[in-house]
Amino acid sequence: MWFCLALTVCAILAFVREKIPLEVTSIGLLTLLLLFGQIFPLEDANGKNLLDAVNLLAGFSNPSLIAVLALLVMGQGIIQTDALRLVINIFMVRNKKLIWLSIIGIFIFVMTVSAFMNNTPLVIIAIPVLQALAHSAGMSQSRIMIPLSYVAILGGMTTLIGSSTNLLVSSSMTELGYEPLKFFDFVVPGAMLAGVGFIYVILFVPRILPHRSTMARDLAGDEKEFVAELHVAEDSKLIGAECQEGEFSELHNMKVKMIQRGGHLILPPFEGYKIESDDIMIVAATRVTLIDLLSKFPGFLLSEEEAQVIEKRNQEEAEEDGPASETTTAETRVLAEIMITPASRMIDMSLDHVRFHRQFGTVVLGIQRRARVVRRRLGRIRLESGDVLLVTGKRGVVDALRDNSDFIVLSGSKTDLPVPKKAPVAAGIFLSTITLAATGVLSIPVAAIAGAVMMIATGCLNIRQATRSIDRKIFLLVGSMLALGVSLQATGGARYIAELILSVPMADSPLVMVSLLFIIVAITTNILTNNACAILFTPIALNLAGSLDVDPALDMDIAFIFALTVVFGANCSFASPIGYQTNLLVMGPGHYRFRDFLKAGVPLVIVLWITYIFIAKYYFGL
Repeated sequence: MWFCLALTVCAILAFVREKIPLEVTSIGLLTLLLLFGQIFPLEDANGKNLLDAVNLLAGFSNPSLIAVLALLVMGQGIIQTDALRLVINIFMVRNKKLIWLSIIGIFIFVMTVSAFMNNTPLVIIAIPVLQALAHSAGMSQSRIMIPLSYVAILGGMTTLIGSSTNLLVSSSMTELGYEPLKFFDFVVPGAMLAGVGFIYVILFVPRILPHRSTMARDLAGDEKEFVAELHVAEDSKLIGAECQEGEFSELHNMKVKMIQRGGHLILPPFEGYKIESDDIMIVAATRVTLIDLLSKFPGFLLSEEEAQVIEKRNQEEAEEDGPASETTTAETRVLAEIMITPASRMIDMSLDHVRFHRQFGTVVLGIQRRARVVRRRLGRIRLESGDVLLVTGKRGVVDALRDNSDFIVLSGSKTDLPVPKKAPVAAGIFLSTITLAATGVLSIPVAAIAGAVMMIATGCLNIRQATRSIDRKIFLLVGSMLALGVSLQATGGARYIAELILSVPMADSPLVMVSLLFIIVAITTNILTNNACAILFTPIALNLAGSLDVDPALDMDIAFIFALTVVFGANCSFASPIGYQTNLLVMGPGHYRFRDFLKAGVPLVIVLWITYIFIAKYYFGL
């Protein structure tokens, strides 16, 4: 027992200090437990070693862990198809008076949907929309990014699959011989906590957070723009669009620099001009805007010759690969940024002369040249050292560009293009999976695995994207912490910690014990990760429940109440960016520091703690 307790303390310190990667700490912890169990076996009455490899490694085949990983794959399918973008974009408004209502609407949507899916893709999809709304209103992004993360966490408290934490607590209960939690077992108390937390987040958090937009702009500068060329086809929806107040409303977030119509050039201002068929428009746009345009209109940014080359290649691949190649072609196209090197042979050559699409198998979508505006056809621009080109092509072809000394593929710039035409399919699979799991037709692990497989089978994402979405940190952390939980339970460590908590002065009733357990778990979850905290405290909580004298008139099972206390406490990861993944996601866009999470999160944890005391007393009847 003392060895396992010492190992627990060492693991916690290693997780907090973060000097050793989390994966290394997890593997080291597991290795020590395996060696200890082999050298010093702990035998039960039947002579079976309770610390053998079978028991310690069982966590890696835990159904709840597999379900969590499968849900991550499904979440990646939602991201890859942009399935939620249309819904989120409904909240985009131009009227500045309605922007705050729109932001609150997004928060409500995120909190509701996060009860049924992984929070990470929701936050990823909502961030750029909130950035656009904040920019339109002249509002600092730092006022709304932490609230976005908080409402996603609050929504995850309400159902069994709302957070991986909830699933892992339920799984730990099963391993300890208790009934697992059901899908909607704690939706009422969870909704109470989420409702109170939401009111605090909306009314107080934006006032607490600092205004940092000016500093962020000074440090990072505006997002860089690329000069791109648009060809208006005969059947384009842009035909007839008129420039009003200096911009074409149909070309969102794009600055038109020049229009070539026949042999004439039209320069700004374009007030009163209408777009006509065969116009060639030179525009400045960010990478995100161009990706969005290309995903909706695959051929829109290509010249006629380039479009023919791409189409011919796709036809050749379709003949080789069979019927599924259309999906594969769409999936495996990527965007990347390449920079022209000082010694490049392409310097002073025009893009038409280089013929990227024939020589390298990629198409140039745009060019970015320091702060200068380039007002000419894309193909006629002569390349200079330091020019950054935005290119698209097959993943293998783009990877091969790294071996070319004429340019550098910028690290981290390569991204898969979304496949929006698969969005209805991805949404249908997601809704079907949730319905089957919620109604009990399929168990959550079975429904999640089936949903993940269907995402791959229908082309919403490919095997490579699916495997990349599986977080090895979660896999190793959960597996090793489950092994530690088994060790603490087998050696009596969990009971020892429970008895220590029971010995706290004034802890003489179930209500006081539940309150104390909640705040201990809530503090710990902001130091460790929420998953590690859930696995660590579930056996301790159940030992506490078994040690208390409970009123026989209590309607609810005391073990169930204590397990829910761990669920809700472990989800209170508001006071630290390392407590939950969505907190890390919003740190960059909001330009936050560690203390910002403390200022906004600590009061929220206290508010939820007080709320839970009332829930325990009046809803649970303690």
